Amino acid sequence: MIRLPRSLRSTVAALLVALPVSAFAETPDATSGGPKPFSSMAVTPDEDESCRVPRPPTDLAESAYLRNGYRAILRILVAERQLEAETCDCLLGEFTWDMALAELPRFQTSDNPRLPFKVLDLYAMADALEAEHAEGCSE
Repeated sequence: MIRLPRSLRSTVAALLVALPVSAFAETPDATSGGPKPFSSMAVTPDEDESCRVPRPPTDLAESAYLRNGYRAILRILVAERQLEAETCDCLLGEFTWDMALAELPRFQTSDNPRLPFKVLDLYAMADALEAEHAEGCSE
């Protein structure tokens, strides 16, 4: 074990004690106009994100891969319905996670229950449909 000189030990101890106090002392409040603490740095969602398919609940599937696939399927279903109805309204409220699960056979590319579809292909399909819908609504 290396022994530090007494003066260095006391300096290190003082820094360790003072560090948390100085960190709290330097945290500005929301009205100071200075840098904001990390907890207040959340990004405010854009208006368009109010119709964005939320993250699926964790109990929907055992893996994030499956949940991401179901989310992409739900995005596809919503975009297809919007294009079919020729509406720019948000139709997300008409859909449930059970509907995405029920549509799995339509998007299934494998008999492997852990990898029943290609998530990247589903993302690409959802992105293309959403872009087509956005283009129609911008005209």
